[in-house]
Amino acid sequence: MDSGQKSNSPTIKCSRNGPYIVRYLESVRNSRGEEIKAKSVMALCRCGGSANKPFCDGTHARIGFSDERLSDGSKDKWDVHVGKRITIHDNRGICSHAGFCAFFRVRRVPGVDPDAADPEEIIKAVMRCPSGALRYSIDGFEYKDQDRAPLITVSRNGPYQITGGIELADVPRSQGSSVEHYTLCRCGGSKNKPFCDGAHARIDFKDEKN
Repeated sequence: MDSGQKSNSPTIKCSRNGPYIVRYLESVRNSRGEEIKAKSVMALCRCGGSANKPFCDGTHARIGFSDERLSDGSKDKWDVHVGKRITIHDNRGICSHAGFCAFFRVRRVPGVDPDAADPEEIIKAVMRCPSGALRYSIDGFEYKDQDRAPLITVSRNGPYQITGGIELADVPRSQGSSVEHYTLCRCGGSKNKPFCDGAHARIDFKDEKN
């Protein structure tokens, strides 16, 4: 914890081959926006197997869950795509594939077309990006983060969406990644643990409750 972090500020810590240990967080919501009762210390499932999602029930030990990062890190870099009116900064290494940027993404190198839509529409998409994989700049000013209260949202059949600058303890951050918002794997399948890499869609992860 750095010197500017208050002792009772919300934190998330990844236990070895086990759940996320969340402390001092007041607000957790499901994908419908309903409040999930938060405790001062919570263990949130990240192996994908708990019968009591989003909370851990010990399944990780029974199935031999490993939190090893398998990604080679080759995509963990900021690419800059300069358009006529807006520049898009993009890190594929931390993308959770939420789909908000689909309308300005193309199936060719460089993969992003900043002139595919009005800047206002692109800005809205960047603001909705849950993973921190996108930023934009206009006239040399780079947008970075929003100012929101600490919150964990349990997305539907997808990752934990973290907003409000909750500290993620002892985890190296990707190049240029946001500390205000990011997504954490909860299906157990990401190769870029603890961050989501879109594996939930590939393995058809389901959580009908949340």
